[in-house]
Amino acid sequence: MKNIDLEYLCRVIGNLAGIPIRIYHQQQQVYFYSVVDFPADPVLPYLNNVFTITDQIGYFTTPYFNYYGIVRSGEYSIVIGPSRQTQMSDRDMRELAFACDVPSAHTEEFISAMKSLVQMPLGSIIQILCTLNYVLNGEKRSLEDVTIYDFEQTNLEKTIENERFDKSYEAPAEYESREIHNTLALEQALMQMISKGDVGTLCEWLSHAPSVRGGVIANDALRQLKNTFIVTATLASRAAIKGGMSAEDALSLSDEYIRKCELLSSGEQIINLQYHMVLEYTRRVERIRLGKTPSKLLMQVTNYVQHNLSKPVNVCELAKSMYISRTHLAAKFKQETGMTLTDFILIEKIEEAKRLLRYSDKSLSLIADYLGFSSQSHFTRAFKKYSGKTPREYRNLNI
Repeated sequence: MKNIDLEYLCRVIGNLAGIPIRIYHQQQQVYFYSVVDFPADPVLPYLNNVFTITDQIGYFTTPYFNYYGIVRSGEYSIVIGPSRQTQMSDRDMRELAFACDVPSAHTEEFISAMKSLVQMPLGSIIQILCTLNYVLNGEKRSLEDVTIYDFEQTNLEKTIENERFDKSYEAPAEYESREIHNTLALEQALMQMISKGDVGTLCEWLSHAPSVRGGVIANDALRQLKNTFIVTATLASRAAIKGGMSAEDALSLSDEYIRKCELLSSGEQIINLQYHMVLEYTRRVERIRLGKTPSKLLMQVTNYVQHNLSKPVNVCELAKSMYISRTHLAAKFKQETGMTLTDFILIEKIEEAKRLLRYSDKSLSLIADYLGFSSQSHFTRAFKKYSGKTPREYRNLNI
């Protein structure tokens, strides 16, 4: 790195790429450059994940399908990102802002900055990393050196070829007499659980699910798993739409999971991601459906509330979006569910608060702010009313 001006190099790349870039010295940030202003750096929740990459050059993909790249040179590291191939949903950006400890007063500023970032495929990020690596370390690398074609993949290909060789010597009659497909009944059972939002039954079913014997839809094992994943994502999204999830949300989620799957390099990772995908669809439908046969109006209400959990939900705006009066909406909702619309909105916010209290270390005041409560005391009163405990008591019991 002798005679290399790191700050100049990063500023030029940041301007060309249109995404943030940082310099770290022994994991301490010494420089940050971005063409757009952020109230908080979006890398913060994932910095530890990025630094766990041991290779000289590598990348990390977040649960929101953003990717960050890192290049190391001596005691210095350069981290670039986030970027992704398509725009994040506003809901995901709100959740990311919360993960970055952005106060609600600055959430829209954070979302605006995220929308201003240049979208590009992972391959382009890797090309930037390879360029940086050559400048800093004098080493030439290519996409194949950084993506999934690693030692693990080579071993997998050897195993596949051995299996093909063994299969070629099987007795034709024995091979042809095997039962090839058993997927239809399993597929129908799984899709029904998703469309009904039946999380309990799904978890029980998954704990002792029978092995699936599907058709061969690829020439190697990894591609077979990825193709099967894509089919499952397509079916699951349709089942979720049937269950009441908005088409835009269901299809966007499917696209994001498929992009994530394509970045994976082992069968175990793909199967694990598929499990989480099916469970997430089912849980989302469960939160949308109220009762066994919810009306269209009821599902419109629940979809709207789910979309707006991170802000105060205005019942008048909700009624306006459905082209009915506030009074008529409140009466219909009470008639169908037995609860008031206000109670339902608060119950949903408290359920989201429980998730955040269990799985994040965010302060009570930040959670209250994120969920649109007027104050922490208002949040505490509502939480105790609908859960029987204060937020602090609930967190202490679920650590």
